Amino acid sequence: MFPFTLEEFQARIANTKKKMEKRGIDVLLITDPANMNYLSGFNGWSFYVHQMLVLFIDEEQPIWLGRGMDANVAKQTTWLMHERIISYPDYFVQSREEHPMDFIGKVLADIGQSNRSIGVEMDTYYYTAQAHHRLKQALPNATFIDATNLVNWVRIIKSEQEIHYMKQAGKIASKAMYAGMNAIQAGARECDVVADIYHAQLSGTDESGGDYPAIVPLLPAGIKTGAPHITWTDQRYPSEETVIIELAGCHQRYHAPLARTITIGKPQQRVSDVADIVVEGLNEVMAFIKPGVTCEQVEAVWQKTINRYGLKKESRLGYSTGLNYPPDWGEHTASLRKGDQTEIKENMAFHVIPGMWYEDFGVEISESIRITKDSCELLADFPRQLLSNTSIDSAS
Repeated sequence: MFPFTLEEFQARIANTKKKMEKRGIDVLLITDPANMNYLSGFNGWSFYVHQMLVLFIDEEQPIWLGRGMDANVAKQTTWLMHERIISYPDYFVQSREEHPMDFIGKVLADIGQSNRSIGVEMDTYYYTAQAHHRLKQALPNATFIDATNLVNWVRIIKSEQEIHYMKQAGKIASKAMYAGMNAIQAGARECDVVADIYHAQLSGTDESGGDYPAIVPLLPAGIKTGAPHITWTDQRYPSEETVIIELAGCHQRYHAPLARTITIGKPQQRVSDVADIVVEGLNEVMAFIKPGVTCEQVEAVWQKTINRYGLKKESRLGYSTGLNYPPDWGEHTASLRKGDQTEIKENMAFHVIPGMWYEDFGVEISESIRITKDSCELLADFPRQLLSNTSIDSAS
């Protein structure tokens, strides 16, 4: 049972080939695991070794190339014929002498691809400088083109099935946020809070089980709320504290991120004041965003709101999100920020995260949204406000 129909996979291949043709790319080497999944269904924790999906402009099916022990993953999770799955021996793995790109380069040369225009994802986490160096050595007559984010831009418009999975992820995100909020108490350890969050994320809902999110729960507390990407410790919470939770629900590798700020005891006035402004600005953005406007215009609405109160936000307001693997649930395409002229279209999805971070405190209250025909809809359902662990009812 595949998460998508063969027809949907083939449509994705066709849309990718259109972009390849415009770029003059004959062969596309895909190393980003989310892009591999998107085009083939490949789904395994094997991205720590070199692997790729190879898409040819003039062939119907791609080929998968990777480690021998991962070939069965390709056979079990992709729609490819088994003869299109080619693996290298294990002595290529983390060897000082051999490199998987030596093997991959020889395969491409043997099937007549050594003189073609080859697109590679130069700026991904998974395609190293050494990989590129060895591949160029193996294919000296090929022309290499930077194809970073080519498939990512195909992914930015979601199908109805993808939106369904993201809505399921949103329900899981809400459940996980309730679990984290209810666990945050004076005297509780941060690590125990995260354990409750993980249980909710992975068990999911009665309707849909959870998957491992691309980012771990982020849980800065106190002065550390000014540093949004801090995780957790085994410290216990004091009787009064501000805590930020940023997490995501994940289903079939599709994400719905969510962030909230929670207080133990009486909130600091500055935290309450900034939270009110953040919520006001987020509400204005949600009322404005729709197909036809640009990412820059959306961010301008946010800036106009917070500027009325003398606040500024240097970092982007949000980004496209959806299918992904560690270490990031963002798609690396459209960003809600000044200068991004990307036109918002129906069935795009964004994590709108108007976080405000200062030297010794911060506030985050975010939403994941899907762009509809004339507006947007929330993927998760959770009170949009500064919260205390006694301010709302728990949800099972």
